[in-house]
Amino acid sequence: MSTADAVDREVAWLTTSGDGLPALLTSAGGPWGSIQAYQPRTPGRRNTYVIVLRRAIHDKRFANVRRMASYEFVLKLIWPLTSGQGRAEDDQRAFDAAVDKLLTRIDGLPGDKSHGGRFRSVAENPEYVTVRFVDPEQTMPPEAEFRAEVTYFADDIEING
Repeated sequence: MSTADAVDREVAWLTTSGDGLPALLTSAGGPWGSIQAYQPRTPGRRNTYVIVLRRAIHDKRFANVRRMASYEFVLKLIWPLTSGQGRAEDDQRAFDAAVDKLLTRIDGLPGDKSHGGRFRSVAENPEYVTVRFVDPEQTMPPEAEFRAEVTYFADDIEING
């Protein structure tokens, strides 16, 4: 496995649908308009976004010729005020529901934490996922959106070499 395609492999998992876990993309009935690898230069406005980034690679060596890469994934979540209700509280509730579906997909299928064989394990070592919400007072007035950041770790398939 190449470390260069880890972000794309995770995006492939997050955009999967029809496997018993919540679909995330609106085209499949989910809440997110776009899930993409890497930060776009000019992200579209008025769209719900999940931007998948990798904050770190940890290359663990064990034994003489074996190693395993671990990644710290960061998902940037952008949720515009779009309910049309004129109540920010309704959009915040919708954002919370969308984050919950995202966390369910990150958790994976019962008994399989490999994201469909794309990794050795995801959100298992360490065994937590962190969601940090940006204070709405900072993002509502200038950009009319809510933001959060999700971080978790994935261990890749062992590499001999």
